[in-house]
Order: sequence, then structure tokens, then C-alpha cells
Amino acid sequence: QMHLFYLHGFASSAGSTKAAWLAERLAPFGLSLHCPDFNQPDFHGLTTSRMIGQVDDAIAALPSGPVVLIGSSLGGFVAWHAAARQSAAAARRTPIERLVLLAPALDFGANRRMGDLDADGIDRWRDAGYLDVFHHAFGETLRVGYELYSDAAGYDSFAVQDSDAPPTVIFQGRRDDAVDPAMVQRFSRGRAAVELHLLDDDHQLHDSLELIWRRVVELLELEPGA
Repeated sequence: QMHLFYLHGFASSAGSTKAAWLAERLAPFGLSLHCPDFNQPDFHGLTTSRMIGQVDDAIAALPSGPVVLIGSSLGGFVAWHAAARQSAAAARRTPIERLVLLAPALDFGANRRMGDLDADGIDRWRDAGYLDVFHHAFGETLRVGYELYSDAAGYDSFAVQDSDAPPTVIFQGRRDDAVDPAMVQRFSRGRAAVELHLLDDDHQLHDSLELIWRRVVELLELEPGA
């Protein structure tokens, strides 16, 4: 039994549009989609380490079988490092065998920009200890602690070797104003395990969902009723 996970992005939720879309597409194949809610137990204390721990716990609770992580934006960053961690551990009952990353924020914690936040804004976030952000899932402004950024600095996506990561497919929009396409290209260059698709799209990749779905069907060799 294959286990598929969707890891949502920052200030999003397990009930996001992409999560619902994927779940609907997977249902005819007899596959359910696991969507950890990274807003729990609270948004303020969100960190990469906590998110990776949530992914590990969710996988450990499942029956034995291969795992595929589909990560969007910050969820792509989490997926990459959750998979990299398993290479250093003993062989797991439910191995992460493949990654599908959608506009992944692979330089999060290393980049001195975060969305509309420049270096000065990140310094103000550090000094205050929190940042007010509009949370799309809750429809209101919430605070997130600076630990989100400082903790992420301990996870260097570029330092992870091909041998420590499963086969990975990345879909990245050329018009993305949240994740730098040039950064994703640099990350992918020379990595035999990474297949990069640069698309004429923005950060949400809404115009490319059908193309992405067709590639997912091919990658996972899905058959109706499987």
C-alpha cells in the first residue's frame, strides 16, 4: 500500500485548495491523501523541526509501505529535509521513496528575504520575537515566532547529497515572486536524482495543475482501482 502525503505551505492548511484537488484526483485510484496540519498545536510556535517531527509521526502511525511526499512551498522544504533525515536513520518500515515538490522554498532560513520581508524586516522580526502575518486558512492576522526562521537556518537544502535523498520531481513557475526560480535551478543543477520542470506560471501553479497531475500519474504508475 502506497501512502501519499500533501505538505501544505506557510500560512495555509491541510484543507487548502491543492490538498482538496489532489485528494479528489487520487480517490479513483483507491488512494487517500494524508495532510498533516502544521498549524497545530499552534501557529506561533511553528518551526521546521516541529513540522518534520509531525511528518515522521504521521508516517510511523501507518502500516508498512512506500511513502510519497508532495510538498508545496515551505512544505516542499519540509519534505526535502524529512526525506534526507531518513538516510541517516536505520531502514524504516515505511520509507520515503519519492518527492514531488511544488515551488519549493528550498533556501528558507538561508535567504535574507521571505515573501515581502527584506533583510531589515527579518531583523525587526528577530528583535520583536514575532511577526504578524495574514493567515489564508483562518482569514485573519496571526503571530508567528522568530524561531520559524532561526530554526530553518539549521537545514541547508544545498548540503544534502543525492545519495541522501529519494528521486525528486520539482515543478517551478518562472513567474514565481515568492520562490526564486533561479535558486531552484541552481539547486537542481547536477543532481541526477532531481527532475526539474520550469513552467510558465506563478507561485500557485494553478495554470499547470493538469500537467503536474499527468506527470504524477506517470511517476507513480497509477491505475484506477489500484
